Amino acid sequence: MYPIRFLPDLWSMMNDSPSRPAAAAATVTVMLWASAFVAIRSAGTAYSPGALALGRLLAGALTLGVICLVRREGLPPRTAWRGIAMSGVLWFGFYMVALNWGEQQVDAGTAALVVNVGPILIALLGSRLLGDSMPPRLLAGMAVSLAGAVTVGLSMSGGGRSSVLGVVLCLLAAMAYAAGVVAQKPALSTAGALQVTTFGCLVGAVGCLPFAGQLVHDAAGAPVSATLCMIYLGVFPTALAFTTWAYALARTTAGRMGATTYAVPALVVVMSWLFLHEVPGPLTLAGGVLCLAGVTVSRSRPRRAAPVPEPRAASERTPAGES
Repeated sequence: MYPIRFLPDLWSMMNDSPSRPAAAAATVTVMLWASAFVAIRSAGTAYSPGALALGRLLAGALTLGVICLVRREGLPPRTAWRGIAMSGVLWFGFYMVALNWGEQQVDAGTAALVVNVGPILIALLGSRLLGDSMPPRLLAGMAVSLAGAVTVGLSMSGGGRSSVLGVVLCLLAAMAYAAGVVAQKPALSTAGALQVTTFGCLVGAVGCLPFAGQLVHDAAGAPVSATLCMIYLGVFPTALAFTTWAYALARTTAGRMGATTYAVPALVVVMSWLFLHEVPGPLTLAGGVLCLAGVTVSRSRPRRAAPVPEPRAASERTPAGES
């Protein structure tokens, strides 16, 4: 019961501390999305791509539904439904199935490398469709982070396992991710982050219902650890992380939020080291450092120039007693 109580408490805390909401929410999102790669790798050995996506979304929708009932959240306004439906189909539904399937066809390094095209697509689509600005620091930071992602991907590639189908699936996942984020942004102008996430997750779950039979079949023979990983994916990287993502996205541009996710590969390296005992090599560590450095640059703001003092009036420059 603790995770269910924790989510509304965190939500209230973010509403009560508007001075630093986006940074805290983005940090929670990035950390939990990084942990998802480890959990997907574990659950994916027992669950097929569609079944894993459906199970994850059902767990997430149930968690979010309970929170909405506790908080007495109403339905989103009609103007937000288009963005919610599009993000639900593309991001919550298609993206998760395509990514799960793609990671079964290619090694983790190649998957991470291809999916990290997503933030670039988000920035381009956000600039084109939402009118978001693309300041030089954002572009420079994305370039540095992309170089880091390439380094991590190449260093983690197992060699020989990559397939054309797997690369295409990961690329489609990146495109769906980018389109889903850009579609979600306008919905957040009229609906709350919790509403957008809850109903987007529900739309994605409904879209994955054709995999219900496969989910029942896989769950019957899956080890408890794999099922717990699937539930974890639904409660934390989906219910919590997608909500904190929406909260932060409502307070910044889509391109800047997309660049933040470049920190995920670096955290995945650390988590794989801690939980899977996969010791990263020097090249992998260097790529992770580049990813984090690029995020820092992309989210930094130029220093404001010091105000130039105005010249004093002639009367102020004349010493007292002189005419």
